Amino acid sequence: MKKSVSYLESKQVNTEQIENVCIDMSPSFISGCEKHLPNAAITFDKFHVIKEVNKAMDEVRKIERSIHFDLKGHKYTFLKNNLTVEKQQERDSLLDKYKNLADAYRLTQMFKDGTLRTLRKLWGIYLWCHIADESNLAPFIKASKTVKKHWNGIVNYTESKINNGILEGINSKIQLAKKRARGYRNIDNFINIIYFIAGKLKFNYPQYFT
Repeated sequence: MKKSVSYLESKQVNTEQIENVCIDMSPSFISGCEKHLPNAAITFDKFHVIKEVNKAMDEVRKIERSIHFDLKGHKYTFLKNNLTVEKQQERDSLLDKYKNLADAYRLTQMFKDGTLRTLRKLWGIYLWCHIADESNLAPFIKASKTVKKHWNGIVNYTESKINNGILEGINSKIQLAKKRARGYRNIDNFINIIYFIAGKLKFNYPQYFT
């Protein structure tokens, strides 16, 4: 965070005028923002918030998998949104069969489909936390505590509407380029490839025809 602030200041950006910042729920990021961007309201990236709920869903699946062999190989059956008709039927059959899994899936979908849309009224996220606390599912009780601990930054999303989606997309491209090259000999080469794939550079070379 300190390096980021120094970079902004090197570009003559007055950091005291920054009103909103979007970060994940890392304690170091939160501390850095509070220290170096005192006038900025923190918004927690909604994709990282949903990630916590997905993590709880997968932990319940793992617990159930240790008991029920037919849940083997179904990690993404309960996490992916776009499933084939066959996979949807298979998922629904398993949900009908295992109550804890069904409760976990219901909580996950409730958070994704409803909670973040009703945050402006606040009762949506409060209701979800209450249901999660009463679920007797330890991973979701833990997720509820995380949500309540970061309440203000999550609720701020209703006002700021900012997220890190674009940055996450760019970072995904950068990491893929790094993986394909199996690393770069020096930092300058790495920076150049980043500009090449993410800098929206235009190579309008002159065309000659004979």
